[in-house]
Amino acid sequence: MPVINFKYGDLCSLLGQNVPQEVLVEKIPLIGADMHDTEGDSNDMSVEFFPDRPDLFSVEGLARGLRAFLDITPGMKEYRTVKGNIRVKVDESVMTVRPYFSCAVIRNIDVTDDLIRSMMELQEKLHLTIGRKRSKLAIGIHDLDKVAPPFVYKAVSPKEVRFVPLTCTEEMDLDQILGSHSKGVEYAELLKGKKKYPIILDKNNNVLSFPPIINGALTTVTTGSRNLFVDVTGTDQKAVKGALDIVVTSLAERGGTIETVELEGSLAFRSPDLSPRSVSISVKRAEKFIGVELGSEGVIRALKRMGMNAESTSKDNVKVQIPATRLDIMHEVDVLEDIAVGYGFERFGGSYSSAQTAGSLSPDSLFSEKIRDIMIGLGFSEVTTLTLSNENDEFKLSGLPPKKSTQILNPITEDHTCLRSYLMPSLMRILRHNKHRDLPQRIFEVGYVSSDHSSIPHLCALSTASKVSFTEIKSVAESIVRELAVNYELSSCSYRTFVEGRGAKIVVDGKEVGIFGEVSPKVVIDFEITHPVIMFEMDLSSLISGKEGRLF
Repeated sequence: MPVINFKYGDLCSLLGQNVPQEVLVEKIPLIGADMHDTEGDSNDMSVEFFPDRPDLFSVEGLARGLRAFLDITPGMKEYRTVKGNIRVKVDESVMTVRPYFSCAVIRNIDVTDDLIRSMMELQEKLHLTIGRKRSKLAIGIHDLDKVAPPFVYKAVSPKEVRFVPLTCTEEMDLDQILGSHSKGVEYAELLKGKKKYPIILDKNNNVLSFPPIINGALTTVTTGSRNLFVDVTGTDQKAVKGALDIVVTSLAERGGTIETVELEGSLAFRSPDLSPRSVSISVKRAEKFIGVELGSEGVIRALKRMGMNAESTSKDNVKVQIPATRLDIMHEVDVLEDIAVGYGFERFGGSYSSAQTAGSLSPDSLFSEKIRDIMIGLGFSEVTTLTLSNENDEFKLSGLPPKKSTQILNPITEDHTCLRSYLMPSLMRILRHNKHRDLPQRIFEVGYVSSDHSSIPHLCALSTASKVSFTEIKSVAESIVRELAVNYELSSCSYRTFVEGRGAKIVVDGKEVGIFGEVSPKVVIDFEITHPVIMFEMDLSSLISGKEGRLF
C-alpha cells in the first residue's frame, strides 16, 4: 500500500494549528491508514494509506482530510479557479497513441524543498496506483516561466524531435531515450508497436514532456519556481481528470492559485473542472447499513467530517456533495461507508456474547480429509497444482475428451490460457519436472476443475516406475470406491489416453464418475516423461451425490 513520508511541523503548518503528535497517531488510522516509523518527539512521520484513497497520498491531501475529520474546518474544501488565457491544442495524431489530456496552471506558489519532495512522492504514488505504472496516466509538473505558451500535444516520429531529458545534459531523440535513458528503458513497453510517440511542445518547439516516459530538463521545477504547468496524459479519461484534480488541489493547499487552461482541437474544454458531484442518501438506509440511529443531523455531521458537504432535503433524504478529488466514491455504498468512518469506528461495539461455541471442520473439509487419508494410506504423496492450464495439455496431449473450458481473456503465457478441465495434465507436468528423481513416484491431488464454468471437485492419482500395470491401478481405484462405500461397476474405456484394452471407466448408477488405466506411450512421450505411467481420475461430487448431500 502507498506510504507517504512528511514532517510533523509541515503537517501542522498545513493544518493551520498545532495538533499534538500523539493525537495524530491515534486519529490518522481511523480514516483508513496505518502509522509507520513515528517515535516520540521525532519530526519525521510516515503513514501507509489504503489504495482506495488517492486523495490522501500527499501531506497536503492528508492535511485537507484531517482538517475535516478533526472538526477544525468540517465540510468540503472549495478551491477557487481563475480563468486563464493559456491554450493547448490537442492534435488528432495522439488519438491512437495516448488520447486523453488535461492540464492546469498554478500561479504564485512558494516552491520549497518540502513541496518538491511531496509532489515527487505524490506523482510516484499516483503513477503506481490509479496510473497502473503509467499505463493509464502519467503526470508532468513544469516551471511555466521557462517555456512560452500556447502549447501543443501531438504525436511525432521517433527521430523528429530531440531534447535534453530530465537528469541528462545531452540531447537525444525519442528512440535514443527509450533505448538508453533509465526511465525510457523502464517504460518503453508502454509505447511498443507505436509508429509515433506523444510529445508536449511550446510555441518555440521546446519540449515540456515526452509522456509517459520523461519530462524535459528545461522545465525542471526548483525552489526558485513561482508558476507551474501541470499536465496529465493517459488512456483513461476519468483517471486522467482525477489525477489532475488531486495534484492541483494539493498545490493549492500550499497557497497556489489554480488557473484554468483552454483545450482546443480533438478535446475542447476548460481544465481543470473541480465541480463536485451530488447524490441523495436515505437516512434510514444509512442507519440500517451501519447499525446506528443517527438521524439527518448525525448523517450530515459524519459526512462533513469526511470532507463532504451535506444538507437535509426531506425527513429521510440528505443531499451530499462529493469533492472532485474523491475518486473512490463510485456507488451509494461508498458514501454509506464514509458515514461509518465519519461517525467513528472507535464508537462502534457492544458486549461480548457469553455463549461458548466450539469450531469444527465443515462437511466438505471432512470429506476431503478422508480422501487424503485413503490416498496416503495407499502410499501416494499429495501435491497441489495451479488451476490454470492450456487446451493443448488438457485435451490434445492428454487424449482426454474435450470439454467446454473457461478461457482466460488476457493470458500472460501460452501455458495458462484456461481453467483446467482435468487434474491429470497438471500431475503429468509434475512428473515431467521430476523425471530426474528416484522411482517410483506416486502422487495425488484433490482439487477443483472447471466444468461448464462451474467448479467441480476431482481426485487424481498418478504412478510412474520402471514397471507399472493395469492391475496395480485397478486395485488402487477399487480400494478408494470401496472405502467410500460406493456401489460401482467397471466398463472398458476407449480414450486414447490409455493403451488399447488397458483403460476402464468407473460407473455409478449408470453414470461415468472416473477413469483409470495404463497411460499410452504416446501421451507419456508427449509430456516428455521417460517411464511408463498409470493413472486414475474421479469426479468426487458425483460419487457422493444423493448420500449426504453435496459435500463440496
